[in-house]
Amino acid sequence: MAFAIDDTKKIGTLLLGIGFLFLLLGVMLFFDSGLLSIGDILVLSGLFLIIGPSKLFRFFCKKERFGGTLTFFGGIVLVICRWAMLGMAVQAWGFLNLFGRFFPVAITFLRATPGIGNVLNLPVISTILDKLSGAGGGSNLPY
Repeated sequence: MAFAIDDTKKIGTLLLGIGFLFLLLGVMLFFDSGLLSIGDILVLSGLFLIIGPSKLFRFFCKKERFGGTLTFFGGIVLVICRWAMLGMAVQAWGFLNLFGRFFPVAITFLRATPGIGNVLNLPVISTILDKLSGAGGGSNLPY
């Protein structure tokens, strides 16, 4: 049984990938605010097309995520206003507040992946990941 993806989600995935590429290039080119701004806009557009407007609005507007939403979008505004390093730091803090609860699930998935799992299960890396994901007795993530 095949899982069908409509054209809107395919375009959204493409925009999301290109957006992350622009963000990576913007950081590599010493926080070029133009590339970072384009990357932010493409990532948000991709999420809009993949998830849909109502689910995206519900995700960002939940009461317990309000602080993360404000810092994430505040970071985007700072990047657009040419304060790229500060904006990316604020945006990263907002990203951790918004998506920090998904990290344990993502780390568990990556540990089960062949190749990547072997590296992530090495003693030093495993200890760091356990501490970041909260498996070691308390999370250090700000949520």
